[in-house]
Amino acid sequence: MFEKLKSGFKGLVNKVTTTELKSENLSPILSDFKLSLVENDVAFPVADKICDELEKRLIGVSVKRLEDRKKIVDENLRQVLLEVMLTNRRIDLLKMAEDKRRKTEPFVLMFVGINGTGKTTTIAKVAQFFRDNNYSVLLAAADTYRAGSIEQLEEHGKRLGMRVIKSIYGGDPAAVGFDAVSHARSHGINVVLIDTAGRMQTNQNLMNELIKVKRVVQPDLVIFTVDSLIGNDAVMQAEEFNKAVGIDATILTKVDADVKGGSALSVTYVTQKPILFIGVGQTYKDLELFNPEKFVNMVLR
Repeated sequence: MFEKLKSGFKGLVNKVTTTELKSENLSPILSDFKLSLVENDVAFPVADKICDELEKRLIGVSVKRLEDRKKIVDENLRQVLLEVMLTNRRIDLLKMAEDKRRKTEPFVLMFVGINGTGKTTTIAKVAQFFRDNNYSVLLAAADTYRAGSIEQLEEHGKRLGMRVIKSIYGGDPAAVGFDAVSHARSHGINVVLIDTAGRMQTNQNLMNELIKVKRVVQPDLVIFTVDSLIGNDAVMQAEEFNKAVGIDATILTKVDADVKGGSALSVTYVTQKPILFIGVGQTYKDLELFNPEKFVNMVLR
């Protein structure tokens, strides 16, 4: 994972370590590095932020020994990346679920994102995550637009042994979500995961449907799922969904196939919403809780 991003950071550290830390020396190195970041799917504003911050921190630092200089460069890069990755809000899913369980209320998550990101499969993985942590789960097939979407979620439900609340194609997705939450409440089910129609963020009618689902259901979290392989489009989608519907967190899918890695840095910085999970494979267990510190350690290894 993220081999190209790792290689770019390694190259930067090596170059800066062997350079006198003056503005005229750093500027061309950081300018090249900025291009390398953009080529690895890091959004322009994020690449700018990383390079500007690094320059501010490193200019004028006077260190004699090469080892010490490498350590200083490494440490400052680590701090800058963490600042980019960390958001004001950290979400502890299990704590939130437990708080709702104590109140005998279902914990409701609504999933949004465009078709092809692996949203429905991701919902099944999140369902497995909650079940592994001893929560009962109900699935809601509120994607009443895409042919086969209800059957797809039902198939996941069958494999996981979980009930799916559904309607007919063309039915009201907000009503499906509402029915699911009511069913969970009356049957003591802990968690409700709502699948919604994957749509292009530019389709205003479908966006309005999402806004209606959110208004009717009042989910605890709106989670945006995005394919990490689409690069800067991931940032654009995240911004649009956040503006239109309001998202609370992101799940990055297909990360196991992502050699670049820039989406993880960019989506967090641009939306200021945390990444909850990354999808790292095909099975229901292939979902990892995302940890910004661990991510930064991994790309700087």
